Amino acid sequence: MTIPDESTIRWRKSTYSDNQANCVEVAFGDGWVLVHDSKHSDGVRLQFSRSEWLAFVRAVRDDQFLPW
Repeated sequence: MTIPDESTIRWRKSTYSDNQANCVEVAFGDGWVLVHDSKHSDGVRLQFSRSEWLAFVRAVRDDQFLPW
């Protein structure tokens, strides 16, 4: 997967994010999805293929993750 120059990435903040915690931003491109913590935008970011991201979203919606 090729990721474009950082200046061309358009981050979108989750509507579930708040100013206290759980701040997530995603960026979508041609065949890739990036995810990072909006409070640490220069920190680690995760990279997924579109199919990996869709599988994750489906699993969340289907409540496939066990509570801690």
